[in-house]
Amino acid sequence: MPLSRPPAMGEPRRQTGPGEVERFTDHYFLRTKEIVGRYGDMTVTYTVFMRRPVLSAPRFALDFLAQAAAERNAQFEIEVLCPEGDLVGAGEPMLRITGSLFHLIDLETLYLQRLGAACVAAYNACAMCLEMPKVAFLAMDARHCAGAEMAEMMAYAASVGSASAQRQASVVGFIGNATGDTAHFFGRDTGLGTMPHALIGYAGSTLRAAEMYRETYPNEPMTVLVDYFGFEITDALAVCRRFPEFAASGGLSFRLDTHGGRYCEGLDPTRSYALLERHAPHATRGYRTEEELRHLIGTGVSAAAIWRLREALDEAGFAAVRIVASSGFSPAKCRTLAMAGVPVDVVGTGSFLPEHWGETYATADIIAYDGQARVKLGREFLLRRSSDEQRP
Repeated sequence: MPLSRPPAMGEPRRQTGPGEVERFTDHYFLRTKEIVGRYGDMTVTYTVFMRRPVLSAPRFALDFLAQAAAERNAQFEIEVLCPEGDLVGAGEPMLRITGSLFHLIDLETLYLQRLGAACVAAYNACAMCLEMPKVAFLAMDARHCAGAEMAEMMAYAASVGSASAQRQASVVGFIGNATGDTAHFFGRDTGLGTMPHALIGYAGSTLRAAEMYRETYPNEPMTVLVDYFGFEITDALAVCRRFPEFAASGGLSFRLDTHGGRYCEGLDPTRSYALLERHAPHATRGYRTEEELRHLIGTGVSAAAIWRLREALDEAGFAAVRIVASSGFSPAKCRTLAMAGVPVDVVGTGSFLPEHWGETYATADIIAYDGQARVKLGREFLLRRSSDEQRP
């Protein structure tokens, strides 16, 4: 049954009632549960880890385990070895779960689903914030998620990654997201955003869309998309000239979302190189990978495209107008654009989502049966780590 209100911070979205676990867990766990029920229960200890470096983002997994324990009238002893937001090394135990094998065996599928992707996404969100510390980030991942549960997990992950970056350095981090349902993770009541490309198409021109928006929401800041017709510079300046006082007040922003199939208005490789030579000459000197060059002087929202819009706005006397950039922002793109010192105020991204889904797989192995250490061949490192002192 859907909740009638957005869940509070850390509150699980869906209730896993009687029969739910059986429907969603791996079948071999159900067979094992039947066998344990027939031959006798024992106390086991699971260790949970990831195969790559991540940030710890365990809240949803912990919520699920607590709910399951309550439903089953069972007790699970859970050690959080890596607190939320901490860096976790590859293979480093994150959680240790001790309890009845009968009650734990069929939960593994579901708590791992709630852990791995969040940890990788939190790591990526943190990396982007650290690469561009003066830039505000907006989580625009909801459209890329496989349903509301995943969208909630990714918003949580972005908030964890942002908070971790803020503890490490002076960064702006994630200031909000695109949907109201998960806005609470960023301390907000509603999502952020003004207009999609659909509004530009509906209005028939970028300027008319801006006029419609301004007439409908006269007391709010406005971010105008300028890539719909391929006239990013022309349309941005037209909107500024239509609303000069609003532009001077700092309430007007333009969002560059030029797709990778074409260059921003007025650019090609030669002109892109010339722009960076004027504003960030170090960016194109020395060896650059193909990916880095694409981010610097290629099609789409490149460093050159952002510098081109900033240059045009400043030359026309609209220095107070802000720039929002979106389209393909990943940790790697943020790193490259930071190298070019791009004058961007806000980055809208869904790319803190894991790019390689195989990296998100969390693993749980039993390392002790009734207190006797035992683990499958090849995972003995978990036994060694279990006997080590706690991480500092």
